[in-house]
Formats: sequence, structure tokens, C-alpha cells
Amino acid sequence: MKPPLAGIKIADFSRVLAGPYATMLLADLGAEVVKVERPTTGDDTRSWGPPFDKDGTATYFLSVNRNKSGLTLDLSKPADQKIAQELIASSDVVVENFGSGVMERFNLGYEQVVVSNPLLIYCSITGFGSSDSAKALPGYDLLLQGVSGLMSITGADSSDPTKVGVALVDVITGLHAVTGILTALRVAEQQGVGQKVELNLLSSSLSALVNQASAYISAGVIPVAMGNAHPSIAPYQVFSGSDKKFVLAIGNDQQFIKFANAVSPELATDARFSTNQLRVKNLGDLTQILDHLFATKSAADWIELLSKIEIPVGAINNIKEAIELATSLGLDPVVDIAGSKSIANPITFSKTPVTYSKAPPKLS
Repeated sequence: MKPPLAGIKIADFSRVLAGPYATMLLADLGAEVVKVERPTTGDDTRSWGPPFDKDGTATYFLSVNRNKSGLTLDLSKPADQKIAQELIASSDVVVENFGSGVMERFNLGYEQVVVSNPLLIYCSITGFGSSDSAKALPGYDLLLQGVSGLMSITGADSSDPTKVGVALVDVITGLHAVTGILTALRVAEQQGVGQKVELNLLSSSLSALVNQASAYISAGVIPVAMGNAHPSIAPYQVFSGSDKKFVLAIGNDQQFIKFANAVSPELATDARFSTNQLRVKNLGDLTQILDHLFATKSAADWIELLSKIEIPVGAINNIKEAIELATSLGLDPVVDIAGSKSIANPITFSKTPVTYSKAPPKLS
């Protein structure tokens, strides 16, 4: 069978992470993606290293650009603008994340190109939206992690706001972009209407705050950083065995009773911990008890004991160990395209599998 998005062509004018991640996922599903880059330097991430692979390409660039064809254009030149316009005219989707007004300056804005391609889906990704006050604000992931509130709930405590260890806002925005593009393609197919799809990093990051944002808008509670503890579930955090740390994630009262009976039966009858609400209220007391208890055995011993009774528990892996775990579970986490390795698309189809046909493009 054909790939799910076979026949869909995407003109990809995006760079760095959010846009390229979205277009790579769509390419994995069978869309033809043409990545447009500026001469000489190309996508910013080509120079974001170390590390570099054996051919000297930044691994950052490799992570989000497989399955794409490459096209180098200087969009400040009328001749190259014409090539870009022809590319767009033959495409179903455009993805861009230039600053406000840049595509218009290149004669490639939505209103300028939709005339010749009325069914076009034009996906525009910005940092803060398209209002006049938002246009001048630069859309960098670290900045968004700060201003969106994400850093305020990440870290040991409120005195040490901490970024997530990956550009999570960009990734989340890229996923939202995929959803928007696929939805717009469905509308174009069923109703014969093309449209502009707009994403911004701030709105995407606020959406991703889920329960933490809801705590404020629905209950007036402003969440704070709690290290590895959870504001609404307990015990749901990191603990230390006698040798190293591990993760314990108790999600309901039944799990806690089974857990308590296995590690310290008196916990199961302690009134302070009889419900999740009480465990959250008395988290300090519970953590102190468990800290002393877990220090008596190694992390591996606790993981083995609790895993046998189906309590959610596990090691804190580094990236190498995480990939090895996925491999041992038969998940095939790594794909190799002509010697270029990347993490596999996580979606599995029973009849139209994800395909990997092109290594990330070289800069011509």
C-alpha cells in the first residue's frame, strides 16, 4: 500500500526545530518534502555543534531533517523568489517560521501565493503570534520556557528555575503544527478550501502546561517548582536507594496499599496516607519515611521487588540506556538511512508503515 501521505507535497521554508520537526514527521508518513535553505550557511542547526557525525554534520541538524530533498535559494534575489513561487504553486503545504513580514518581503506571503494555489495549506510558526506587540519578540525555545511559566515549575525549588533538558517548546509546537496541517488537508480534501494555519510557541507551551495551568485558571493556585515531586499525586517522585536514585510512580490508592504491604505494612494502615489527597497533604512525612526505608537496599533491589508486584518503578537511565531499553523491548528506536542514524518515528501503522528513504540533505 502507499504511505499515508503519498501525493502530498510540502515546501519547507522552516529552520531550526519546530518547523523541521513537523515536516520530518510528515515526510516519514510519505509526504514529499522539499527543504529550502539559504546558500553557504543553510539551516542554523547545521552549525550547532559539537557533536558532529563522522561526516562533520551537526547531529542537531540530523535529528529533524531526514526524508527531505534539499533546495538552496537566496530569497533576496528575484530569480530565486520565482523558483520558490513555482515550488509553492506545485505544493499542497507551505511551512515557514521566518520573522513577521519576511515571507511577504520575499513575495512569498500567504496572500501573495494563495492566488495561484487556492487549496494551499500555509502553516506559519511564530514565537508569540501575529499581533503588532508580538511581532518584535524573538522566538527562542529557552526564552519561551522562561516566559511561559515552564521554568517556574521546573527545578529543585522556586529559587532555581530550570529549563527542560531538550527544546521541549519547539517539539510541542512542531507536534501541534502536524495536527493543524493534517486537519487543514482534510478540510481541503472534503470541502475544497485551503487556509492559513498559525502556530506560536507561547500558546503551544501554555497548552502543554495542562494540569499546572489548570491549577491557576480553575482554582487560583500558582504552581511552584517541587523538584521531582508531584503537586497532586504521592508518592510520585525520585527516591534514593543505598547506591543510586530511582523513580517511583504510585498513581492510585490501590497501588499504594499494595506497595505499602510490600515494603512496610504499617504504612498501609497509617491514617496520614490512607488516600492520595492525604498523602499529598502529608508528603513531607511520607517522603521522610520512604527515604529512610529505601536507603536500606540498592535501587536495583527495590526495582526488582516492586516490579514483581506491578508497581510503577524504574531506573533513571541516561540516553544510551534508554535506547538500549527500547531496543530490548523490540521497539526498534533507531533508524539508519545510508549511514545517517536518527530516532525512529514513534507511530506504528498496521498496513501503511512509516518509511525512511532519504538521509538529511546536503547543502548544495
